[in-house]
Amino acid sequence: MQMIGGVGYLITRYDDVLDVLKNEALYSNRCNANGIGRVMGRTIVEMDGREHLRHRSLITPHLAPRALRGDFPKLVETIAHELIDCFADEGRADLVPAFTFSFPLRVFTRILGLPVEDYDLIHNWGIDLTSFVRDPKRGFAAAAALADFLRPVLEKRRAEPTGDLISNLAHAEVDGNRLTDEEVVSFLRLLVIAGAETTYHLTGSALLALMADPDQLEEVRTERSKMQAVVDETLRWESPVQLVMRQAARPGSIAGVEIPTGAELLVALGSANRDESRFEDPDRFDIHRGPIEHLAFGLGKHYCAGSRLAYLEAKIALNALLDRLPNLRLDASQSCGVVGLAFRGPDRLPVLFDAN
Repeated sequence: MQMIGGVGYLITRYDDVLDVLKNEALYSNRCNANGIGRVMGRTIVEMDGREHLRHRSLITPHLAPRALRGDFPKLVETIAHELIDCFADEGRADLVPAFTFSFPLRVFTRILGLPVEDYDLIHNWGIDLTSFVRDPKRGFAAAAALADFLRPVLEKRRAEPTGDLISNLAHAEVDGNRLTDEEVVSFLRLLVIAGAETTYHLTGSALLALMADPDQLEEVRTERSKMQAVVDETLRWESPVQLVMRQAARPGSIAGVEIPTGAELLVALGSANRDESRFEDPDRFDIHRGPIEHLAFGLGKHYCAGSRLAYLEAKIALNALLDRLPNLRLDASQSCGVVGLAFRGPDRLPVLFDAN
């Protein structure tokens, strides 16, 4: 297949994807500079080794388990119920614009320390950033607009730090050098997508899968301890991020195929998570599979730094919706489905429920 840098390889099977993700020394992230890096700027998605570790360590304290305990889950739950309050009396809603689209970024604006009233604007820029391959002009315009929005915020945090993630990045140093404004803005562009887009798709896909199977939905409604299984199975069944890029740093071999130095690899996480040699009847959504070794968050040193936050948000969101919306079901008079290539989830979720 033809890639940005020349001939490339599509990796689809679970074991092969696993090998690529595990072998970080052989399969580099630097090729992302020619893809998403063109619109995001330089970020950890194109870094390897110690450079990646040093930059990643700047954000992990804000996403670590200790940062997500205490009052934080209650804050996330409050945000979920505030959104549900807006439509719980209606008996019907499209849960994408009404809930799943807005919820994760409302949470993430609190972590970043951004004004809550700006979340719609920021989220729309995030959507435009993810459409870069399909519409480069739109992607570059969003990148510039987000940078213009963030620079005065960053300037204020440099002068008056408040303990939020932007303040941390504004005063962070790597190898004794403070991050430049452009480096911080690039980091924040990435975090907007990682912190909002993936959870948005994860929650929507989980809702769609459950409502399409009323028996499993009722089982989860009455046994909330199974919510972890719901999120795990959703991550396997419909990975929010379907594709990642790698590049061969030296000659290698995958499944007997020789991979030359410099070859680009399109690594299909979504395909690996539906590999029939690994998962029985992989196209079926089934919360009874038991422990699931999905690859939705990657693996190794590049494992998604926000995975714990995504789990927390998804479980709180799903529990809140089931608590507040009795007899929740798909609106059979309207269509909906999962869409997207690299980022994937429902773009509409028309539902009916018993009004409060």
